[in-house]
Amino acid sequence: MSQLQALLNECLIRTKHVENAAAISISEREVCASTSGFYVPPENAINLTYAFYKNLLQVRKEGLYFKQKHYKCVRADEHSIYLKNADGGLIVVKTNAFILIATYRVGMYPSVCVEAVEKLADYLREKGS
Repeated sequence: MSQLQALLNECLIRTKHVENAAAISISEREVCASTSGFYVPPENAINLTYAFYKNLLQVRKEGLYFKQKHYKCVRADEHSIYLKNADGGLIVVKTNAFILIATYRVGMYPSVCVEAVEKLADYLREKGS
């Protein structure tokens, strides 16, 4: 298990308010770590990367599709995108080197998911990642 994968498990999954998580390398535009059983299709990894750099306004207005489900945008800025649908939500946070993705389902607290992902992102930024 990579150090990044261990961080995803320890910092996010252990909260019990993150269902799945992954990290996309910004330079490679592909998933470099994920929690067990969580597959992020390559086109989704690329789309989430571009969402921060080219499509932020469009994401705010229209939301986006992730794993063939539509998510409505709750918040979008240069560091974070929060999305939700009837089944749960998607939290996407950018660091210097990675885009962190976390999902939550109905019954989990979105605020706990957001706080955990943002704290992990802050930690990675402090480390220069």
